[in-house]
Amino acid sequence: MNSSRPSLPNLSEEDRTPVVDSLLEFIQWQSDRLDALENEIQDFRKQTKKPRFRASGMDKKTDDDEGDSGSSGQSNGKKPRRLRRHKKANLPVHDETIIHPESIPEGSRFKGYQDILVQDLVIKPHTTRYRLAQYRTPNGTYVSGQLPEGIRGKHWGSTLHSFILYQYHHQHVTQPLLLEQLHELQIAISSGQLNNLITEGLDTFHDEKDSLLAAGLAQSSYIQADDTGARHAGRTGYCTHIGNELFAWFESTESKSRINFLSLLQQGR
Repeated sequence: MNSSRPSLPNLSEEDRTPVVDSLLEFIQWQSDRLDALENEIQDFRKQTKKPRFRASGMDKKTDDDEGDSGSSGQSNGKKPRRLRRHKKANLPVHDETIIHPESIPEGSRFKGYQDILVQDLVIKPHTTRYRLAQYRTPNGTYVSGQLPEGIRGKHWGSTLHSFILYQYHHQHVTQPLLLEQLHELQIAISSGQLNNLITEGLDTFHDEKDSLLAAGLAQSSYIQADDTGARHAGRTGYCTHIGNELFAWFESTESKSRINFLSLLQQGR
């Protein structure tokens, strides 16, 4: 394609009508406009440079991988396929069902099984009746069997108790919704009993929380502290945090003074 601009022919006075003169002026204006745009493009090309991008570390890693694959005998230019770990390889199997074909042609030979894992979730109530045997001794007293240590004096098992605490504290399920859910699962429990399971009998957790500060201070070279306030029952309370990247300890008090912080810190001593 010829990029040179064609020249206008010479016209005689007889051929130059008013319309022709107008067209010639318009062509001249277009020619001047094109010259200005070409000059602007040239100036722009001189000022703008092609950006340089720093090479990514991934490219180097890819080159190394290709080099390794080439040295191992794979010189087809394709990236070696990584071995995929099956997500269900280490799943515990709780039940197993063997299914045979509905019709087996005569003369067929058994060649093993094709295993297919299907995961499911079983949520259902599980009520155990403990029948404590009682005996009357010759002297007239009675001896009786004893409940397992973990459920003595209780009417709900440890698994149900753990589920309630997990739903309330970790999943932030309110007590009314949690009570409704337990009733739908046919768990006979009242709102007061549910509240007791959430708020009482948690000495083990409180002891663990109290020992956390001492253990964190013993293993840390530095600590960070912060506090925040909120209104509760018409009064302002404060929650103090002490910790670092290794641990986090919290305590609620009614003061945010320096004396309050030092007294909290002394609990870890």
